[in-house]
Amino acid sequence: MKTLKDKIKNSYFIVNKLYLFLIFILLSISDVALASIYFMTSVAIYIWKTMTWTVPMEVSKDIPMETFVYKTSEKRDLKMDIYYPNIHSQRSFPLIYFCHGGGWISGFRNQPNNVSWCRYLASKGFIVSSIDYRYGYKNNMEDILEDYSDGLKYIRSNSSILNIDISKIVLMGLSAGGHLALLYATYNTYMKDTEAMKGIRSLVSYYSPSDLNDIFTENNKSLFAKFGAAQTLKALPNKEKDIYKYYSPINWLSSNMIPTLVVHGKIDNVVPFKSSKKLVGKLKDYDVPCEFLVHKNADHSFDTRLKDYTTINILEKTVRYIKKTTKGE
Repeated sequence: MKTLKDKIKNSYFIVNKLYLFLIFILLSISDVALASIYFMTSVAIYIWKTMTWTVPMEVSKDIPMETFVYKTSEKRDLKMDIYYPNIHSQRSFPLIYFCHGGGWISGFRNQPNNVSWCRYLASKGFIVSSIDYRYGYKNNMEDILEDYSDGLKYIRSNSSILNIDISKIVLMGLSAGGHLALLYATYNTYMKDTEAMKGIRSLVSYYSPSDLNDIFTENNKSLFAKFGAAQTLKALPNKEKDIYKYYSPINWLSSNMIPTLVVHGKIDNVVPFKSSKKLVGKLKDYDVPCEFLVHKNADHSFDTRLKDYTTINILEKTVRYIKKTTKGE
């Protein structure tokens, strides 16, 4: 019975919330007005849940934050929020260069789950920057990577004003944001671009795809993840294999890669757990210092959905890892 329940729970029908659409269709047949109310209520509940997800350790004390325009594109200003430790000091602080997820086609820098992460990390003695970037539905992966790189260039150019110690930078990202961090680091270390990697001490990747082909495996139930990847790369993996290979961080790994912390939930229904498992295996093959934190009972985005001991422990270990690679603690 448990196996049957697990199969139903992990099916396309449940994972992609197709049952909500089916209910909407059935209600539309019987009563259009009732169906409209149901639809609007479902959307409101989903948005409310998304907007209220936060890390388990909420920070109550004041965390100073400033917003800057780091780049002006044709249609919008790309902004960066910078969070500061609430410490009265003139010294500069290590930087965590944080990047949000959303399948490359959604999400934003000041979404509550991202804000809670930034405030939590800043409370531990780091400066944390959170950037917006162009979305993949109107742009491509190269545009997004350009924005990611330009955000780092802005920080390096304005480090004295921002009070950032650019000799101690950690790249960190959730899901698609982690993919961008991994791709930036693996590519530039493979190419031995010391200027691009200057001052970057380590990388933290939360439930991110290292091989984009893993998103399209038969066992992955997320239509959203597949749509996001296909839309951003403007192709499907069975037709444009070289594009998926090129933008998969695992294919750029080398012995020059920086120390990496990989975090993933074992029952992730959006980015398969095996993508991180393969990444860690290859990091070890190249003798790259790495750590792998696994939540055996967690799905995607567990860090802001769950409040259990394992989740809290993983977040605390993440902070300790960042301190170890930037401060030697």
